[in-house]
Amino acid sequence: MAGITTHILDTALGRPAAGIAITLEIFRDHWQQVASAVTNDDGRARMLDVAERAHYRITFDVAAYNPEGFFPRVTIEFRVLEPAQHHHVPLLLSPFGYSTYRGS
Repeated sequence: MAGITTHILDTALGRPAAGIAITLEIFRDHWQQVASAVTNDDGRARMLDVAERAHYRITFDVAAYNPEGFFPRVTIEFRVLEPAQHHHVPLLLSPFGYSTYRGS
């Protein structure tokens, strides 16, 4: 399964973060939005079925999820070098921090 997906886990509550709005952009001379989604009850969202070799930016609007949190938005830039591969961008979220990695 190629494409770009994400998954958000609320590490403070120990559960998936549902209902978070996400946008995905690609850089082609300038940033262009290519997808948007909202995480499901399991904190997951499928952003693109087919990616291309490019520089992407995924933005999570976490302010609505946690209005008291320190970070209103989390933005992660990454590169797709092998479009045939699946690219999973998980976000581990807490009120005062976040972490990410390339998932599988």
